Amino acid sequence: MEGRRPLHYVFKLAEREKTIKFYTEILGMKVLRHEEFEGGCAATCNGPYDNAWSKTMVGYGSEDDHVVIELTYNYGINSYELGNDFLLLTIKLPGVKEKLDAAKFAYEEYKGGRVLVRLPYSPGYQFEIINEQAEADPVQQVTLASSDIVQTIEFWQILLGMSIVDRNDTEVTLKYNACPFTLRFLNDGRPVKHSTAQGRMAIAAPEKDLLPIQEVVNSAGYQIKTPLISLDTPGKATVEVVVLLDPDHHEVAFVGDEACRELSQFDPKAADLLDAAIKADKSLDYKKKF
Repeated sequence: MEGRRPLHYVFKLAEREKTIKFYTEILGMKVLRHEEFEGGCAATCNGPYDNAWSKTMVGYGSEDDHVVIELTYNYGINSYELGNDFLLLTIKLPGVKEKLDAAKFAYEEYKGGRVLVRLPYSPGYQFEIINEQAEADPVQQVTLASSDIVQTIEFWQILLGMSIVDRNDTEVTLKYNACPFTLRFLNDGRPVKHSTAQGRMAIAAPEKDLLPIQEVVNSAGYQIKTPLISLDTPGKATVEVVVLLDPDHHEVAFVGDEACRELSQFDPKAADLLDAAIKADKSLDYKKKF
């Protein structure tokens, strides 16, 4: 649908320093911006936690034309439980296998240079690495679980305006025309179980579309997790956000595109801000003592 584009997928992390190094040194991503917050997010951006937290955006290029990863870190939380809701993040990038070997990280290798690797730190998200050079953004696809492909299509295609790229009885792949990134849903016969590691798909849309999106989803009988709200970031743009739940309670946040483009500008000081926050973080020491 015109004006809509995927922005990022949200992951939680417990061991911030080690996990950031996995994304930057093994997967080759760049720290794009880093922000610290004193209290919980009104749209549960950091999960159901009312504590200090941080947001670190990592990826392969500008958030204007790349799908990136949002890493949320909650001070005082030392682990998360992984459900079966998130299945894969697919990245097309050469040379990752060699970096995994050098770091002695375990992985599964398949024909054609395909590698499956789990994040070696909590909560253990799984990545699919394709050993090829991407034409543009290496972040290719997010795969999520679905308990009913027909209902998934009704929500994501009919209500949210995504186009179907491919489908069969057990899976469907969808996208917005503005970006080659795809969102894939797979029904493996199990009920979808969310846990504390649950993530969130973020999508940009013109600000004028946010309330109509909320209304059409609500009218169709689906849950609005966070009604349209303004979110402040200290020293940066205020963005409009509405958070929806799909038939399997996957979270999807629609963000006003105009302010989002201002908020998401690359910060050349981001890596330094992150390093300073890591050095100042005493919460891991506290958790070790108790």
